[in-house]
Amino acid sequence: MLSTILSAFTVGEIRKKLAFTALILALYRVGSHIPVPGVNVDAVNDIQEQFGGGGVLQLLNVFSGGGLGRIALFALGIMPYITASIILQLLTVVVPSLEKLQKEGEVGQQRITQYTRYLTVGLAFGQAIGYVFLFRSFEANAGQPVIDGFDAPTVFLIVTCLTAGTVLLMWMGELITQRGIGNGISLMIFASIVSGLPNGIQAWWTNPDQVFKVMMPFVALAVIAAVVFIQEGQRRIPVQYAKRVIGRRMSGGGQTYLPLRVNMAGVIPVIFAASIMAFPPTIGQLVTSNTANDLAAFFDPQDAPYVIGEAIFIILFTYFYTAVTFNPVDQADNLKKYGGFIPGVRPGRPTAEFLDRILARLTFPGALYLAAVAALPTILLAQTSANFFFGGTSLLIVVGVALDTMKQLEAQLMMRNYEGFLK
Repeated sequence: MLSTILSAFTVGEIRKKLAFTALILALYRVGSHIPVPGVNVDAVNDIQEQFGGGGVLQLLNVFSGGGLGRIALFALGIMPYITASIILQLLTVVVPSLEKLQKEGEVGQQRITQYTRYLTVGLAFGQAIGYVFLFRSFEANAGQPVIDGFDAPTVFLIVTCLTAGTVLLMWMGELITQRGIGNGISLMIFASIVSGLPNGIQAWWTNPDQVFKVMMPFVALAVIAAVVFIQEGQRRIPVQYAKRVIGRRMSGGGQTYLPLRVNMAGVIPVIFAASIMAFPPTIGQLVTSNTANDLAAFFDPQDAPYVIGEAIFIILFTYFYTAVTFNPVDQADNLKKYGGFIPGVRPGRPTAEFLDRILARLTFPGALYLAAVAALPTILLAQTSANFFFGGTSLLIVVGVALDTMKQLEAQLMMRNYEGFLK
């Protein structure tokens, strides 16, 4: 890994992409410390325990890189965009017009992306209104108003700033994907979690529970090893290409393989599941009623109902995202078009059914493994009063995004340093 990183700095174009990615992530971290106008900074400092004592607020604060606890410009983080992406991907299955757009290639995907942006703005606006009233409810703990002059113009200004912050993050994430290295949205969540790791390490070192201090490094190493093992696992399907006569030349032929990863969805199902499971307790925090408070307490991120629900959603989203990213029918058609076939399997529909059957068998253990890696460390560490920084979800996202980014970096290096028979 170190040699790959060092080699990347020797290529001018990759060096520029890495610098651009680092610059955007640095701007993101700066925006997570800039408070929105109309907020009493002294009062915000007095309510920090609300975002560090566990529960859904700490989870959302981790995903926003601490911006929610500071009521910063990027307090909402990138989660509204992820929620909008989930909704649009689910709608493409049930709405025929969206399904037709999805099959139209790049043009249709651009339309769906535009719809996702519009939905992101609406979700961010509604979520910002809810958070403003949540911040106001913290005045009793702060002993002074959190929002100066709680009136319609002030509320509208804060809501507009928070919504604009999410839109800016969405644009920055797309810039990283287009001009940088890696997936911009995933890297922003990665940066948010990593920014809180120093505080998590300090909490681990100063924790009075000696069992936790001893167990924590082994749990973290086990999660990292499990993530690397499942992310790198693949089934190689042999593919044979027939020789073809083009003009006076005989071309083609040879044997290769089609790699089917155990977890083709990557870390996306974990992010999706965390976003969905954070929704009920968020509503419980925003709505001041006994039923809403009981709902928020029931879905506490370190309790069994939350962990079980997250595991179920991870399994479902792993199957769903795999079906979205890998279409066996298209793969079979492409193999048939270029004269390829799987030995022992007839081209066309039998090949598609064969690939679908293999993929289903691979995805099931991969989904179970992802759910177990995300859930078990959280359950174990909850018994020792550990914070969310060391939960399985956080480590899974960090390691998964790092692996995906390194693969893209290696692909960029291989494309520029490939040596053929001409030197």
